[in-house]
Parts: sequence; C-alpha cells; structure tokens
Amino acid sequence: MEAYWGLRSMGVLEALAKIADWIPGVPKPAQKPSLYRRLAWTGIILVLYLVMANIPLYGTQVRAPTRVSLQQIIFASSQGTLMELGISPIVTAGLILQVLVGAKLIDLDLSDPEDQRLFTAAEKGLAVLFAIFEASMYVLGCKYWALPPGGSPLHNCPVGWGIRGLVILQLSLAAILVIIYDEMLQKGWGLGSAISLFILAGVAQQMMWSLFGYVPGTVAYGFIPALIQRPSSLLITRPNGFPDLTGLFATLAIVVLLVYFQAMRVEIPVTSPRMRGIRTKIPLQFMYVTNIPILLVAILVGDLQLFEGMFASLAGAHSKLFHYYQVMVYYMSPPRGFIMSLQDPLRTTTFAVSWTILSVLFGYMWVELAGLNPRDQAENMIKSGLEIPGLRRNPKILESVLARYIYPLTMLSSLLVAFVAIVADIFGAYGTGTGILLAVGIIQQYYMMITYERALETYPLLRRLLGESV
Repeated sequence: MEAYWGLRSMGVLEALAKIADWIPGVPKPAQKPSLYRRLAWTGIILVLYLVMANIPLYGTQVRAPTRVSLQQIIFASSQGTLMELGISPIVTAGLILQVLVGAKLIDLDLSDPEDQRLFTAAEKGLAVLFAIFEASMYVLGCKYWALPPGGSPLHNCPVGWGIRGLVILQLSLAAILVIIYDEMLQKGWGLGSAISLFILAGVAQQMMWSLFGYVPGTVAYGFIPALIQRPSSLLITRPNGFPDLTGLFATLAIVVLLVYFQAMRVEIPVTSPRMRGIRTKIPLQFMYVTNIPILLVAILVGDLQLFEGMFASLAGAHSKLFHYYQVMVYYMSPPRGFIMSLQDPLRTTTFAVSWTILSVLFGYMWVELAGLNPRDQAENMIKSGLEIPGLRRNPKILESVLARYIYPLTMLSSLLVAFVAIVADIFGAYGTGTGILLAVGIIQQYYMMITYERALETYPLLRRLLGESV
C-alpha cells in the first residue's frame, strides 16, 4: 500500500513539475555576484513589490482601506492591488508539500539534488494552481464590487464575466511574477527569499501607517496625526483598533523582549573522540522552534479569512453554514487594541486559548517533521563524531538525554511565542503580534546573512576552507 501511495505521489509531483515548465525560469548566475550587487538586486525586487502593491486592479472598485488584516500581514498582500494574493500561493504550496514530505507520505530525499529539483518544480507548479484558485475564489465571491442587498455573489455580481476573467488573469500573472522574484533571490542573484523580504516590507509599511497614516477628510488613523489633531490628549487608548500610545509602548517592549529571548541559549556539553577528546558545547536556541508555531497558526487563520468569499459563493451569503463559518473566523481572529479586547471578552479569551493550543500542537509537529526531534539530532551527533561525556555512543541513550532538553524547550518556546503574539495583539502593537515576531526574526536572519557574506569577501581563505565557490 505504501509503495502504491509512493508511486501515485511521485506521479502527482511530476505533473506539478510539468506545470512549472510553462513558467519562465531564472538560471543560477555563472559566477557568484558580489555582496553589493546581490544587495542591489534585492533592493530592485523590493521596489518592484512596492510598486505592484500600489497598482490597483483594473476593472475593480477602488477602495481605500485603513487597517490591515492578519491575512495581509502574513501573506504580504495589499487589498485591491496586483499584490492582493501576495505570497499566499507560495507559502500554502510550500507548507503542504513540506508536511507531506516530513510525514513520509511523499518519498523524497531532499538531500539528493534530483529529488530537490523535483520538489522545487512541484512547489512552483502547485503555487501557480493555488494562485489561480485563490484569484477565482475572490472573484466568484464578488470581493471587489458592491453586491446588491440579498444578492448571491455568484449570480448577482454587478460586473460581467469578461471583467471577472480579466481580474483573475491580473492576479494570476502577478502571483507568477512573485514566484519568479522568489526564485531569483534563492538562486543567488539576491539575498534571502522574496517571502521573507515581502513580509518584512509589509510589516514595516503597517508600522509606518500606524504611526503616520492619514487620509484627508477622515479621522486621522496614525498615532502622530491624531496627536497633532488633539495635542491636549495623550491618546493612551483609542476605540475601533486605531493606533494609540499603549500600542506604541507594546511594540517597543515586544521588540526588546524578542531580541533578548533570541540571544538566549541552552548549552549541551559534548566531546569529540576524533579530536582527542576536545570538549565543547552545542548551543540550542531558547526559542527552539523560533516563530514557526505562531506562523503556522497565523497562516491557518489567514487562510480561513482568505476563503471566506469562497464559502459565501458556495453556501450562500445568508446560509446558516456560512454564518457558522464567519463566527468561527471571528472568534479565532485577533482583536485590535486594548479597548476592542475589553469590549468582547469572549472573543479575546477564545482567541488566546485557541492560539495557545494550536501553537503548542504546531510546535511539536514542526519539531517532528523538520528533523529537530531527539532521534534525528542524536543521529546527526553520531555522524558528526560527537558524543556526550560519560555516555556510550548509543543512539537510544543519546536520544533519551536530548529529549530532556528538546521537548521542554519545544513546549516552552511554543508557549512563549504564542504569549508574545497574543499580548501584542491585545494591547494593539503596531504591525500585529505575529508581524513583529516575523519581522524581528527576518531582520536577525538578514543581519547574520550579510555578516557571513561580508566575512567571506573580506577573507578569501575562509571561503576556500568552507568550500564556497568563488
């Protein structure tokens, strides 16, 4: 049965890979570009993203949204523009395939170059399918046009199918461009990935909007314009989720706390018989699962928000099924601001409890699927010639010792990131709690990446010792 499933899954992967063949590919650079050139390409792609995020979709009714939803933060999307889908197709496709490979439902060895190429091509093809599907659901749900009262999104949308098809085409082509941008960065033309870069840009935009956002003729949204309009008030709290002083202090406190936690390590003493018993320590991050659990929770909730229009089209906007779905999404979505949290304590409690439980579950799931569990770590230690002093080189013994560190760290770090995200959202932190978690982690990754590349360019001998190609 497993062999049959493996053959079927390989056939599906090959079919997805053929879809990727229709999309323009980006070749690897013949020679590794310099750090400054890679930074320049990264900046160019970032500018292209920002331009696309400000070009409205042709044929839609332009609206000027003020606040940004969780879905837009997680998927780096911009409502009503070419970046409506953002990185959602890439993230969803990659997450599904990684879970299937990690659970051994798809028999792939990602350390094998051929399997890696097949996986990458299949991920690209599945992302294209998701882009077309999500764009179709938005259009079928009549998201961009004013629906007549009591009308069906599918049959009573005020525009014809020609305009609908044009909007689907725009969204799909924009998503394909995002896929190409991501491939370009990951193949060495730039630094990092488009996913991380666009999320960071989206969170930074939201923070700037929370500070300085202002639409003429309306109530000042940003904290600074509101403070200028009402200089006699400190604006400690504001209703309707508007940015306030409490949210500003919460943002600063959360950033400092995350930087501190990410610098903490739990060290395991080891020795190497190959190097005459030299003793050293393996540092495990205190935030062992980093921000992955809360990211997965946010992706789940973001996808539920994303497919709300689809349920309205399929079940009917006034059906009981759609009503129950809306209620579930509402109570799982984070409140914005302290006043909003106090106004609906049931929603705040449900949000906090559900996100905590899901964060712990996703934390343990990620440790098992990503090879971070004690068994895999023990095997890696033995292959590296390392051992714990006073213990035999037995995988089972090493596994039991590592389990005393890894599983408590998994539980603690999953609870910690959930607590940070929940508290940040309750107090109205700018950029949302999840956004701050992601942004701080991405900035740290880019800092380490740039430092590493700068060291390789400064010391060519170090590049040769590490086996880096020139």
